[in-house]
Amino acid sequence: MLSNLFLSDVGDILAVVFVIIAIIALIVAASSIRIVPQSHVYVIERLGAYHKTWTTGVHFLVPFIQRIAKKISLKEQLIDYDPQPVITEDNVTMQIDTVVFFQITDPKAFAYGAEQPIGALEKLTATTLRNIIGEMELDETLTSRDYINAKMREILDEATDPWGIKVNRVELKNILPPKDIRDSMEKQMRAEREKREAILIAQGEKEAAILKAEGIKQAQILQAEANRLQLEEEAEGQKKAAILRAEGEAEAIRKVHEATAQGLEFLKKAGADKSVLTLKAYEALAEVSKGQATKLIIPSELQGIAGLATSIKEVVDEKK
Repeated sequence: MLSNLFLSDVGDILAVVFVIIAIIALIVAASSIRIVPQSHVYVIERLGAYHKTWTTGVHFLVPFIQRIAKKISLKEQLIDYDPQPVITEDNVTMQIDTVVFFQITDPKAFAYGAEQPIGALEKLTATTLRNIIGEMELDETLTSRDYINAKMREILDEATDPWGIKVNRVELKNILPPKDIRDSMEKQMRAEREKREAILIAQGEKEAAILKAEGIKQAQILQAEANRLQLEEEAEGQKKAAILRAEGEAEAIRKVHEATAQGLEFLKKAGADKSVLTLKAYEALAEVSKGQATKLIIPSELQGIAGLATSIKEVVDEKK
């Protein structure tokens, strides 16, 4: 009876142990299931040596034999370094902070290529920046950001290739010269701006003066042209007036001659004798004497008539 009881207790203990072992096995099996998310990889070691690289999906990790050595993100990452002092070729100390954009392209090399690849990248960035800036003067440094960025990216990318890192871009965030140099640069920039302003004002005044002179010149040309046209019109008007006046005088002379001819013709037809013609000539002489002439030439025939008229006047006066 005691043996039966002992066997019963042993069976219960074994059942409990089996249940416990089953539960532990299930927990271990469940904990051995790994899910690798998107854009990530897991570096797996077997008994301390590299085994494989898990990519996105569900994987089973063999307990006590395999382990996850490193979880790596394949996304592009950046490191923003604090400002660090660098010295230019002309012995000017300035503060420069940089930003490095990189991406892990070889997970195995990243896991086993360097002890601390991110820290190594930081130190390599600082030394590369010092080497590049040390070969450049201050003014060249301030105006050569693109060159410095490209040069650093090229050197860092080549140096980090054994570490499984691809350096995509390097950017200089800030370049801070000493305060006294910044003050002198600001004064220089202010003087340059004032110089450009003075040049622009002078150019504006010059162009305004040129445009004003051109305007005056054009106005004078237009005025001269207008005066010339006016003179031509006045000359043309005077010419036409002279022509009309000459034509009027010619017409008047022609009319006078026609009237004289008609009068002579009338006298001829009327049979006027010499005494009538002489009287007419005397009347014409009287009209001529009323003019402005100071000398008169009297024909000899008219002189006799004038003497006769004077004798008749004297006789009449004596009778009175």
